[in-house]
Order: sequence, then structure tokens, then C-alpha cells
Amino acid sequence: QVQLVESGGGLVQAGGSLRLSCAFSGRTVSSYTIGWFRQAPGKEREAVSCISSSDDSTVYADSVKGRFTISRDNAKNTVYLQMNSLKPEDTAVYYCAADYSFIVQAMCAHTDYSLTDYWGEGTLVTVSS
Repeated sequence: QVQLVESGGGLVQAGGSLRLSCAFSGRTVSSYTIGWFRQAPGKEREAVSCISSSDDSTVYADSVKGRFTISRDNAKNTVYLQMNSLKPEDTAVYYCAADYSFIVQAMCAHTDYSLTDYWGEGTLVTVSS
């Protein structure tokens, strides 16, 4: 049984930093493309960043480029999202997701989230102004 558990969310002031973690269990995370997604109140879920299973190549949404960094530690079966220079508009529930088949570009580009193999429950990030 694959499980993804996010942690690290919380309340932070604008300009601050948080590091989100996605703990992956049940399979080997290195075999999966992993993505971080977010959903703000009243808005659609959107891709934030994705990382490849094969070569650790990454994709970022334009809104977070230069501020967020995705990384994976296969030894710990964990994927991270380092978020710096946070803005109030980054406030959202952040989800990690895993898929065995999607390449990294497709993982972040598609919006039919029912096609993605596994999702976590999410962690709330609130950025105050």
C-alpha cells in the first residue's frame, strides 16, 4: 500500500521560508515521478513543481521559479519542497503526488488529477502579509 504523507506546513510571514516534506512508503520513491501541487481557497488545484524519477530533472510553475526548489532523497524515500521568499499568494494546501508512468513534464502539465497514481492528504501553508 503506497502512502504519501506531507509535513512542514504552517504559518509564516511574507518573505519567510518553509520546507515541505513528502514521506513516501510502500514502494521505492526513486521509481516514481513526484509532483507538488497546491490548491488555494476557491481556486483550482495547480502544479507547483515536479521531479523526474530517471534523472532528477525538474519543472517549476512560472509563479515559483527562483523561489522554490524541489529535491528528492531516495535513501530516505522523501521528496522536499524548499520554499523561500514566500508571498501571501502562496497560501494554499500543498499536496504531493506520485506517478509511475508520467514523465516530469506531463506530471506538471496535465490537469486530470484522477490519472495520477497516488496523492497525499495535503499540508496547509499560510503566508501572512
